[in-house]
Amino acid sequence: MPLQSKFLSQLDAHSERLISLFKKRGGQIGKRLASIMAAMAEDDDVDLGRECIIKALCVYLNEDPENLVREYVAADEALIQGSIEETTVGIYAFKQREADIPDNIGIVLEGQVVLQELDNVALAAAMLFGLMFALNLDYPPELRLYVTPLPNRHERD
Repeated sequence: MPLQSKFLSQLDAHSERLISLFKKRGGQIGKRLASIMAAMAEDDDVDLGRECIIKALCVYLNEDPENLVREYVAADEALIQGSIEETTVGIYAFKQREADIPDNIGIVLEGQVVLQELDNVALAAAMLFGLMFALNLDYPPELRLYVTPLPNRHERD
């Protein structure tokens, strides 16, 4: 089964259970989860829902979703380029305004844009994990819990 369809189908299959877990979480993490998931209640777009679940999963695992997906809203080109160059592994999303759908979604590896103009964040996440696996890259420590279910480098050898 192709990577994209497998990743997205599994994300969809586990979405309801994940949403249930997110709703049960209390404290500061519960508040952060509620604010991320609020976007799903306002819009029934499947791609937005998947993006919210991916970001919420990072928060649920006590990781910063900005370490996986960085959004740039009408930012200065020099600022964006500097930020990308400092990124080891991640997804970027360029927007003209906060409420807009991203104009460009892409993947950064070792400070270089390796894929761009992807359709949505969930697809970018699937492609990022596929690239990390295919290139035998170590997972970044700031996303260690998020990517733990994925085979690590030593299990692939």
